[in-house]
Amino acid sequence: MDKKQSIAIAIVLVIGLLAGGWILMRDTAKPGATAHEATAATEKGGATATDEPAKGPHGGKFFKEGDFALEVTIFETGVPPHFRLYLYENDKPLAPTAANVSLTLSRLGAKPQVFNFKPEADYLIGDQVVDEPHSFDVVIVANRNAKTFKWNYSQTEARVEMSDASLNSTGIEILTAGPALIKTGVKLPGEIKFNSERMVRIVPRLAGVVAALPKDIGQFVKKGDVIAVVESQSLADLRSEALSAQKRLALARTTYLREKKLWEEKISAEQDYLAAQQAMNEADIAYATASQKLRAFGAQQGESAGAGLTRLEIRAPIGGLIVAKDIAVGEAVSETTNLLTVADVSTVWAEISVYAKDLNLVNVGQQAFIKATATNANGIGKVSYLGALVGEETRTAKARVTLPNPDGKWRPGLFVDVEIVAEEATVPVAVSVDAIQTVRDWSVVFGRYGQYFEARPLELGRNDGKMVEVLSGLSAGERYGGGNSFAIKAELGKAGATHDH
Repeated sequence: MDKKQSIAIAIVLVIGLLAGGWILMRDTAKPGATAHEATAATEKGGATATDEPAKGPHGGKFFKEGDFALEVTIFETGVPPHFRLYLYENDKPLAPTAANVSLTLSRLGAKPQVFNFKPEADYLIGDQVVDEPHSFDVVIVANRNAKTFKWNYSQTEARVEMSDASLNSTGIEILTAGPALIKTGVKLPGEIKFNSERMVRIVPRLAGVVAALPKDIGQFVKKGDVIAVVESQSLADLRSEALSAQKRLALARTTYLREKKLWEEKISAEQDYLAAQQAMNEADIAYATASQKLRAFGAQQGESAGAGLTRLEIRAPIGGLIVAKDIAVGEAVSETTNLLTVADVSTVWAEISVYAKDLNLVNVGQQAFIKATATNANGIGKVSYLGALVGEETRTAKARVTLPNPDGKWRPGLFVDVEIVAEEATVPVAVSVDAIQTVRDWSVVFGRYGQYFEARPLELGRNDGKMVEVLSGLSAGERYGGGNSFAIKAELGKAGATHDH
């Protein structure tokens, strides 16, 4: 019984081995099978060992039917990529004039592109550039000795499959290329500073001693507010002179009125009346001169009432912020001592450094967008000044933008980014700046075609930081991956796409 079982098992094993060998022989393409034969087998329902064409002598894709063969290469060493085709018969090179060949190339989302060929050296060269990426389906039609040969192949590059569910989970936004308003300009560093045309350094005009400082640095003052008090002996002398002149004027006026009445009543001589009039005029001039001196030194005669002749009240000439305080109470000051500095901060300057290469983009009167680097403050102003000199060390020219500051959000000392608009133009095709990625040495967006993304190398034009002009590589109406497009690039890296020629 054991012997019979062993024999039966051996028979079953032999039958299995024979069946497996027969299946392998049937399903494996015979040695030297051409891509054309493999394609034909597939069309008839048969299986092929591989869809990848054989390699030719020049490293290209090799197709053969009967005695005739053709090799497809893409040559791009030092030149834009072009198809080069090599012809063979009986495994020997043929002259490029021995056959007429055309090639139809189909890409995702694009119309088929037909390439025609002409002889050059020992090969046929295509009449168009093979744009990147080299990801397409190809159909080759060759005519040789009244016989037509047809082969096809496919290759993919910079392509990745992502379902709609994957897009939602990764936050990839699908946008559509189309017209956009591009505001070209230049972005420069700057700093907020006081408007020096609205700053006043206050001096006492008369020597004396500081008696009071009712306002402190950092406080806002209104025009006319008392901001300092100085006790000055020189002021006392001026006020005494003015008081004396005032009293002499009052006496001269009284005398004049009396002499006028006496003259009109024919009691006194006209000479006495005229002398009194002359004396009154001289007293009036003396009083006006003394009063004018007081005003010139920022004082009025009436201010002495109840406060002493020496008190000089210094008032703010403009409303603004006290930004400097250079003296203290009790300190002796001269006529030129800087007491305080008041700045009107209703407008400020954004001082910017313009690099030499950007000078042709900046002009007085241009609109500028200002954004603080440390806060959320932003605003709009105009270029009010552009320096005529370039610094020897910095190689920059100074410019400034006058910026309204009604709510005081622009604090001097803040660093800002200044974007100056040089030109506005509507372009026919633009994409989001956030969508631009780098693949190899290309600037690309990832076009969306069905469930696939494929890199589209772009030639880019004007850029305003939000949208960028597309000069070539993408057409209006094409969809592409926008926000979070780096996730597409990451998936492409996982796929390990190669540059296949």
